[in-house]
Amino acid sequence: MKKNFKRYIVFWLSQAVSQLGSQMTGFALILWAYTQSGSAMTVSLMSFFNYVPYILASIAAGGFVDRHRKKTVMLLADSAAAACSGLVFVLSALGALRMPHIYLVNAAIGFLNAFQQPASAVAMGRLVPEEKIAQASGMNSFSGNLVMVLAPVCSASLFALGGLRLILLIDLMSFAAAFLVLLFWIRIPQDHAEGVGGQPFFAGCREGFSYLKRSGLILNVIVTMALLNFFSRLTYENILSPMILARSGNDSVALGIVNGIMGFGGIAGGLLVATGRFSRDGIKMIYLSAVLSFLCGDLLMGAGQNVCAWSLAGLMASLPIPFINAGQNMILYRDVPAELQGRIFAVRNALQFSTIPGGILLGGFLADYVFEPFMRRQGALACFFSRIVGEGAGSGMAVMFLCTGLLGTAFSALFYRLSRQGHASEGKRSE
Repeated sequence: MKKNFKRYIVFWLSQAVSQLGSQMTGFALILWAYTQSGSAMTVSLMSFFNYVPYILASIAAGGFVDRHRKKTVMLLADSAAAACSGLVFVLSALGALRMPHIYLVNAAIGFLNAFQQPASAVAMGRLVPEEKIAQASGMNSFSGNLVMVLAPVCSASLFALGGLRLILLIDLMSFAAAFLVLLFWIRIPQDHAEGVGGQPFFAGCREGFSYLKRSGLILNVIVTMALLNFFSRLTYENILSPMILARSGNDSVALGIVNGIMGFGGIAGGLLVATGRFSRDGIKMIYLSAVLSFLCGDLLMGAGQNVCAWSLAGLMASLPIPFINAGQNMILYRDVPAELQGRIFAVRNALQFSTIPGGILLGGFLADYVFEPFMRRQGALACFFSRIVGEGAGSGMAVMFLCTGLLGTAFSALFYRLSRQGHASEGKRSE
């Protein structure tokens, strides 16, 4: 199987452009929805309706992806997602766009991503030599974080200039460019399993779970990622914005600075990984990076009480994330046979993203009904925490960051030990 890293770079660039367009649309829809309803729950439900179909479809998507050409799966999934953007454009032009339409479109895109993402992950393994997997993962982290920084800025500016429809047009043009590159320029090597039909739809799911049961190391890594996603949705990707706004007197500039620094940290981490000069030990990359993120990110974010402290915390939290992703990819592409990768990647997605909807809903509930009231009551324990995080609005959410920092560090250290033991025992069995 001939691999071509230069061709993958072209594929990566085209996908990054398409991702920027789709992320701009996602942010524009948030702006549109919030201006229509004025409700934060409306925005949370948009994420909720996107993740739930993604998780449910991922359970069965792996076998389908393994049995079909990866290029065809990506082209069809991306085309259907573009059709969803086109539908939103038409409804907006007719003045008929409503929130239920957005929920349905987000659900459809989540469903399609369950097929597109495993196919894209397998394509990466087909195009990139094993010794460059970490480098390619760093490139993906770099582009993903760059998009995370650019998309809100570009979307907000264009939304003010031409509204939702202008951004949708840009999204459709970026899709067309990526579609043509993939269709005419990228050749993804096939294996003997592609085109083989006749298997039950959920067979791939069963095979994926069976493989994970036999591979203690990969299962530990996936459980770790599920916990990381749960903790991040409890705090960083859920209540960070309201906490900073509450503690800064609704200073949107402060929030923008912190988010910008976090994006910069992810970009810097992706560039560092892309150099390919770091440890080839995937286990260390995952767990030591996770410990660093929780210890220096979450704990400092909770204890910080000004923009400088929050910015430093955001940098320390986001910088290690590309190393975590690279370590996971190194283990998966090294240990999972090529003919099973679609199934394993799909089951991995279902497992490690299954904690996100619960984290989204639980984080908001704990902030509003548990931790904020707890700090307002000024009991003995609340007074103790106030010496660390300060007092006033947002202090309860700050305590939540302390909790995720301590729990995340403890779980990362525990799973590091379990993964080391599991890796050693697997090595002995293979001798």
